[in-house]
Amino acid sequence: MAKCAVCGKGVTFGNNVSHSHRRSNRMIKANIQSVKCNVNGTPTKLHVCTRCLRSGAVERV
Repeated sequence: MAKCAVCGKGVTFGNNVSHSHRRSNRMIKANIQSVKCNVNGTPTKLHVCTRCLRSGAVERV
C-alpha cells in the first residue's frame, strides 16, 4: 500500500545520524494519498503520491 500506483515511488532507506555521528537505520516514506480517479472511464480508488497528483498524471473524480 505504501507504493504509488502511477510512478511506483515507495519507501526508501537511510540513516539517522546523531550529534555524536552514531548511525541507526531509518525508513523514509513517500507521501501517498488515497484518491478517487478515473481509470478507463470508471472511478476507482488508487494510492497515488502527491508528486503525481500535482503534475496532473492522475485525473481526480
